[in-house]
Amino acid sequence: MKIVFMGTPEFAVESLRALVEGGRQVVGVVTMPDKPVGKHQSVLQPSPVKQYAASVGLPVLQPEKLKDDAFLAQLASLKADLQIVVAFRMLPEIVWNMPPLGTFNLHASLLPQYRGAAPINWAIINGETETGLTTFFLTHGMDMGKIILRKRIPIADTDDAGTLHDALMKQGAALALETLDQILAGKVDAIPQEQFYGDGSGLRPAPKIFKETCRIDWQWPLKKIYDFVRGLSPYPAAWTEWVQPDGSRLVLKLYRTEKCFDHHNLPAGTVCSDKKNYIHIAVEGGYLRLLSLQLAGKKRMDVADFLNGFKQTQGAIVE
Repeated sequence: MKIVFMGTPEFAVESLRALVEGGRQVVGVVTMPDKPVGKHQSVLQPSPVKQYAASVGLPVLQPEKLKDDAFLAQLASLKADLQIVVAFRMLPEIVWNMPPLGTFNLHASLLPQYRGAAPINWAIINGETETGLTTFFLTHGMDMGKIILRKRIPIADTDDAGTLHDALMKQGAALALETLDQILAGKVDAIPQEQFYGDGSGLRPAPKIFKETCRIDWQWPLKKIYDFVRGLSPYPAAWTEWVQPDGSRLVLKLYRTEKCFDHHNLPAGTVCSDKKNYIHIAVEGGYLRLLSLQLAGKKRMDVADFLNGFKQTQGAIVE
C-alpha cells in the first residue's frame, strides 16, 4: 500500500518514524513551507517532519496553498492508496478525497471532545483526569469525520502539556499503525461521532491559543489557576504582571507551581515571600506556590535563583 504522510511538528515525527521503521511504503511527505527565523527572519528553518523525511530520503512537498494546481498534480502523481495526517492543517476535499482508501487523521483527544488546534493544552486547563487519542476519516468540518479507533490516556495531577504531549506522541504512533493495519485487513467499521455526543451539551472545544488566552486571572480559585499554568507549560506559558510598590510592572511567565490549600484573608494576587526560598500568591482557597518562572528578557529559573537576583517582593502584587 502506497502512503502519503502529512504533518509538521515533532508530534508528527514519531508517527512517520513508526511507519518508516515498520517497513510501510511511504511514497511522499507533505509539510509546511520552511519558516523564517532569526533576528532578521533571514534563515529558513525546515519543519521537524521535513528534517526527518530528508534524513531517510523521502520526497517532500511543501505547498503554500493546498489547492494549488502544481501541488495537486504532484500529489496525484504519487498515486497513494491512503493518506495519513498528524498535526497538519485543515485539508480541502480535493486533497483528502484523492486516494481510493481516503485519508485518516490522528488527533490528540477523545473525539468528539476537544476538536481544534490545542487539545492537549485545553484538556489540562479544564482539569480533565483523562484524555486520549482518536483516528478518524477526514471529511467536511474540523475534526468531525467517522471514528476508526480511540485510546484512553490518564492525566496525572502533576502532568503538564509537555509531559502529556510526549506520552500522546508515543502512543499515537502505535495507534496510527494499528489503524493502518485494520484498514489493510478490511476490518474498519468507522463510527459517526454523533454516537458519542450524548445530548451534545458537554462538548468542549480546543481552539488555537493566543497570548491573551494565557493571562492568569487571580480571581480564579486555586485549582483552576494550578491547572491553567500546567496546561500551558512549557509552551506558550501562562503569564501575569508583577506589580511593584512603585507601580512599575514586569511580565512574569509561570511554568511549574504547587497548590497550598490554606485559609487566609489576603486579597487575591498578594505576593508572600521570605525573599530566599519561596513565593506564594494568595488566591481563593489558599496559595499558589511558584516553583519555576521567567521574567521577560531573562532565562527560566527556579524560585530560589529568581529570589537571589530579585528582592523586590515586599508589597508586590500580581495582576
